[in-house]
Amino acid sequence: MRAFVITGPGAAAVQDVGEPVAGPGDVVVAVERAGVCGTDAEFYSGHMTYLHTGQAAYPVRIGHEWCGTVASVGVGVDPGWVGKRVTGDTMLGCGHCARCLGGRQHLCADRFEIGIRNGFPGALAQLMAVPVRSLFVLPDSVDATLGALVEPGANALRAVRAADLAPGQRVLVAGPGTIGLLAAMIAEAQGAEVHLLGEHGSDRVWTADDLPDLRWDAVIDASTGTGVPARAVDLVEPGGRVVFIGIAAHPSPVDSRALVLKDVTATGVLSGSGGLAGTIKLYASGAVDPRPLVAATVGLADAATVLSGQRLPGWGTGPKIHIDPRE
Repeated sequence: MRAFVITGPGAAAVQDVGEPVAGPGDVVVAVERAGVCGTDAEFYSGHMTYLHTGQAAYPVRIGHEWCGTVASVGVGVDPGWVGKRVTGDTMLGCGHCARCLGGRQHLCADRFEIGIRNGFPGALAQLMAVPVRSLFVLPDSVDATLGALVEPGANALRAVRAADLAPGQRVLVAGPGTIGLLAAMIAEAQGAEVHLLGEHGSDRVWTADDLPDLRWDAVIDASTGTGVPARAVDLVEPGGRVVFIGIAAHPSPVDSRALVLKDVTATGVLSGSGGLAGTIKLYASGAVDPRPLVAATVGLADAATVLSGQRLPGWGTGPKIHIDPRE
């Protein structure tokens, strides 16, 4: 089969690789659509932290935002899965440690991360093997574009849940990338007054220079700015909530004294685990439709162009690019 393989910083190609076989408890998925994000771009550039901590190594087969159809199943898996349209969790815990048994497999010390951690092959390929326990069935109302937006949407949903907003409360979302815009959409669908700190995507968009002096009941930091976390704590209303989901390339310190003296609740969000089912429901109901965020859908041959940050003529302005591995 064809797969996109990153072999080193700035070096990648579509290669012919062996087809996966479904092991016990696994299924093989025919991938229909896969998204790429900043993490994937960091693998391509060589800046991804896991490359320097030993949790990842070249060659890397990326792709953790995906949807497809179950093509075959392994031993112990109900054959009824074959033909089902699915997406799945990126985080694959060991299944037997205290964190996994407590429903926190995304924090398992020995976890695999599809297309990211410990060499688990990702979705920029025609076929992909994954554990059946990680799967979520997609209803007919969730098309391929929405299906590949479930994983980032689940991250955003967890961030909005952590902000704990009541209808009518005001939230500032910093970082107008895919996660930030998804968080804004979800918060708005739940009745919050949403403002964006950035340059894209909403009527209430502000820059660092013209941000109004308003009461911010919660701040969601979906940016990669090193100074944004501290500013988020400074901006939030005393007793409010700050949610950190963006990751800066360099340390982004927050003064714990500011948290204490303002009685602020600060939460970090890692992954969409726990938010996947809820995101599918939001998309299926039509309450949130993030498809305009996808600027283009291209084939595997264009993946390197996407990862290098280039935009080709005819592509839209949205922050997300999707890959169709069948092309």
